[in-house]
Amino acid sequence: MNTRTGNIELNGLPIEILYKDIKNVHLSVHPPIGRVTVSAPFDMNPDTVRLFCISKLGWIRKQQAKLLGQERESPRQYLNRESHYFLGERYLLKIVERDAVPSVSLKHGTLELHVRPGSTREQKDEILQAWYRERLREIALPIVSKLEAMMKVKASELRIRTMKTRWGTCSTESKRIWLNTELAKKSAECIEYVVTHEMVHLLERNHNQQFLAHMDSLIPNWKHVRGELNRLALGYGGWEC
Repeated sequence: MNTRTGNIELNGLPIEILYKDIKNVHLSVHPPIGRVTVSAPFDMNPDTVRLFCISKLGWIRKQQAKLLGQERESPRQYLNRESHYFLGERYLLKIVERDAVPSVSLKHGTLELHVRPGSTREQKDEILQAWYRERLREIALPIVSKLEAMMKVKASELRIRTMKTRWGTCSTESKRIWLNTELAKKSAECIEYVVTHEMVHLLERNHNQQFLAHMDSLIPNWKHVRGELNRLALGYGGWEC
């Protein structure tokens, strides 16, 4: 199918345009944070597409407001029996104070956070976030290696950090993959989906038909997994490509 892509910006709102062999214009506002895409007939004048988007600005803003108001995790206070998550499972927090190197361990539905006496909430958070980053790296690296072999591409580096508006991102120039630390809280299936999505960008920068075809071949049920991920409570942010 012949396609081409384009981008416009209206009052600071970026909109991705995908021209393809269709008869009508389709506007979509994607969870979790309201990314906007428009599918337009291949021969439609760009000015006509722009006018269509302008006419829908009110509706777009309304849909984005709904998405941004969805359930989010409340800030963690690091109190005993507080709920924390790892790989989609809920664990009750147990604070263990001891004069030793801080660590984290999982035991029968409990997440034990070993800290030095008098540790602040910020220090406890830093310890747990570092643990999440290491666990996510351990899970994601084998997925990256598997995809490199299947796709005949090579990622230069995998980095983990907390991001406010993205589950993951890919720099096609440096071939570097970034994952949001928050992904460690989601299911292994969700992690594999985000890693795959970002790796496919090494083959195709835009979300065009070629991109979708690669996703279909690598994860046939990726749309279902994406829906699951977008329905989950958000932590510091949500996924965006």
